[in-house]
Amino acid sequence: MNDFIMHTLKEEVHGKLLPLMDSLCIENKEVDLQELLGRFSFNVICKFTMGSNDGDDENNRCCLNPSFPISPLAKAFDVAAEISARRGAAPLFLVWRVKKWLRVGSERRLREAVKEVQTRVMEMILNRKKKMSVMGEEFLGGQDLLSRLIYSDHDEEVIRDMVISLIMAGRDTTSSALTWFFWLLSSHSEIEHMIVKETLNYDYDYDYESLKNMNYLKACLCEAMRLYPPVAWDSKHATCDDILPYGTMVRSGDRVTYFPYRMGRLENLWGKDWFEFRPDRWFIEPVDPGENEVVLKEVCPFKFPIFQGGPRVCLGKEMAFVEMKYVVASIVRRFKIRIVSSEKPIFVPLLTAHMAGSLKGLVSKRV
Repeated sequence: MNDFIMHTLKEEVHGKLLPLMDSLCIENKEVDLQELLGRFSFNVICKFTMGSNDGDDENNRCCLNPSFPISPLAKAFDVAAEISARRGAAPLFLVWRVKKWLRVGSERRLREAVKEVQTRVMEMILNRKKKMSVMGEEFLGGQDLLSRLIYSDHDEEVIRDMVISLIMAGRDTTSSALTWFFWLLSSHSEIEHMIVKETLNYDYDYDYESLKNMNYLKACLCEAMRLYPPVAWDSKHATCDDILPYGTMVRSGDRVTYFPYRMGRLENLWGKDWFEFRPDRWFIEPVDPGENEVVLKEVCPFKFPIFQGGPRVCLGKEMAFVEMKYVVASIVRRFKIRIVSSEKPIFVPLLTAHMAGSLKGLVSKRV
């Protein structure tokens, strides 16, 4: 599976992302990094889950060039995610329930977006099954999730829902983390220099092991997600009566909500300098990543719940770090990004957090 992940990242980064950034350098043209990284992350998670064996798969992905519209599938995901998030933020839940019952307004658009997503994913499942039945043994090498689920003989609707869930979980979370990371990096040139120094320890064509060893870069990513978590708040429902560690009683059926955004800014958890972007807080001891191995601390997942913890820990955690490391290492080693606006972006906590508006930047070659 690691080989499939690395092959996918190499195709998407070297085949599409870096050539586009080369052209942006030549044209000296501003780019919205938030949009670019969103399109890229959507394409990568679609390829992880659905592979690239069908023309329909390619048609449902996004062109990275921002002058082209995003794909209908990506647009439907965006609409469904935004309306679902605004349900949770509504002061009166009765309003959206009435809209849902009447099938009007935002609830009508949500229903249409969900149907669009389900229909397009089901079409890909049926096309893949048809091709697999025709090609037989030639298709046995399929490593993407869709092929594996079909081989496992799951019901088509189960496959559809699992594919949709994984795309939802992996698309905006990664792009959100990378967007805030590049914004933070733009005002910390010394940290950017240290990242570049670490990447120079490895061949430009990174493999799984070299990415795994980039601990300084991992510390920087963790620090960015501490301050700007991709999921700002989350909830769990209790299946039985329980008592939280500090004595609060939780009844069966209760909803418990926690806020990673606030937790990452608590002085009693992170110290008086919690507001600083300081990757070395993740080290056992400060070192130079160009000359010494960076050893990371073991941080309790319930202190840093970006990937949740316990039996609910995110299944895609390692894949997310591999993807983020590959993208960052490939970009910073070759390019410098200057953020155009000096204003601090506004954090918008929907289902997945993002920046209000855009993150415009200029790309130049690193010399």
